[in-house]
Amino acid sequence: MLSRGRLLIAGAVLVLGAAGLALRARKPEVRYLTAPATRGDVVDVVGATGTLEAVTTVQVGSQVSGTIQSLHADFNSVVKKGQVVARLDPSLFEARLGQARANLIVARANVDRSRAGVEDARQKFARARELSAQDLLPASDLETAKANHEAAVAQLKASEAGVNQAAASVKQAEVDLAHTVIEAPIDGIVIARSVDIGQTVAASFQAPILFAIANDLQRMQVNASIDEADIGRVRPGQEVTFRVDAYPERTFAGKLEQVRLQPTTAQNVVTYNTIISVDNPDQRLMPGMTATVSVEVQRADDVVRVGSTALRFRPEGFEEARSGSGPRPGRTGTAAPEAGNREGESRADPGEGGARSRGEGGRRRRDAPADASGDAAGHAAGTNGDRARGGRPGLVFVLGPDGTPEPRRVRLGISDGQYVEVLEGLEEGAPVITGPDGNGARPSAGPRPGGSPTTNPFSPQRPQRRQR
Repeated sequence: MLSRGRLLIAGAVLVLGAAGLALRARKPEVRYLTAPATRGDVVDVVGATGTLEAVTTVQVGSQVSGTIQSLHADFNSVVKKGQVVARLDPSLFEARLGQARANLIVARANVDRSRAGVEDARQKFARARELSAQDLLPASDLETAKANHEAAVAQLKASEAGVNQAAASVKQAEVDLAHTVIEAPIDGIVIARSVDIGQTVAASFQAPILFAIANDLQRMQVNASIDEADIGRVRPGQEVTFRVDAYPERTFAGKLEQVRLQPTTAQNVVTYNTIISVDNPDQRLMPGMTATVSVEVQRADDVVRVGSTALRFRPEGFEEARSGSGPRPGRTGTAAPEAGNREGESRADPGEGGARSRGEGGRRRRDAPADASGDAAGHAAGTNGDRARGGRPGLVFVLGPDGTPEPRRVRLGISDGQYVEVLEGLEEGAPVITGPDGNGARPSAGPRPGGSPTTNPFSPQRPQRRQR
């Protein structure tokens, strides 16, 4: 009976072993998507949006109230400094000027009369002194004559002051009459007109705006808002490219002129206005256009590069040693989608890798793809300091001769969000694995929700190649 039971157990083990072998034989072969390491340009940019505006825009208003009598400029009119662009009805101001001039004549006549009074009072005072010296006039009469003379002198001074006041009133009336003629303060082009003929303008507390004149539309500027997480990477003098919706097929160039220190906060988001100078010789660009701006922070020309997705790929069951001794196999059947390049994180400079991988202020850069690895392609850690130290450590997998992934240590430079510069460790044309093709393989570590390896709209798209 005992030997019979052993035979049954052995038979069951053989059946289970055969079934396992059959299942393993049925398991489909894992295939991977690969893309060769190419040679090209990698440009690290900071993205923003802004508004086109003229370098100098002057709002032309009216200092006096009145009715628009005539207009001599319209939208898009080219004007010169001192050219008449509008006139107000001058009749009321002419009447005020005539009244002021009449008051001046009256004031001058009062001066003449006051002078005659002074001369009369002087003679009476002199006669009273002579009589008083001969004891022929009481002292009280002498004092009265003296007071009358002094009063006449004071009245003359008041009359002379009245002349000056009347002359000032005439001057003010003349200035108000001159302000009924509106002239262009600068050479330029009229970009806005706010009034029509017959409209009444009131300049009681604030000068009403009649026209807006742009100085020169051949020289313009883009007022862009750059996020606080990126403002530390931009400097005056950097090259800038931008696009506008009106000309989607054309890319315009400019230069960063100024980073204004005044912050703007909207919904707890802090931005800084950045001024970008733009040449507009053909005057295609117009004030008010919305520009999508890319500030060129770093650039690497004709370098070996790989797609950012290759840095996020980890084969199923792969684990990386924390001690830096290299990759080691993980437990069978266990994927490590969030493993990332932990050794790259541990070896990176804490001030460069950790802080930049999270983005300044604890936030991820808007133009960088989300990544579980400290060596992610989209992170902003590819700085000039990294290049001077020989780049950042990274890990990619290439397709071996037997069709299995082989780990390859690399040194990384700058990134544009889609491609990453490879400084060393990988030759041009190497078949770099970007992910499984989905047939019988579990997904590798990909971007988190909301992340994208192709956040740079100016980077060309490259089709992936499928191999066994």
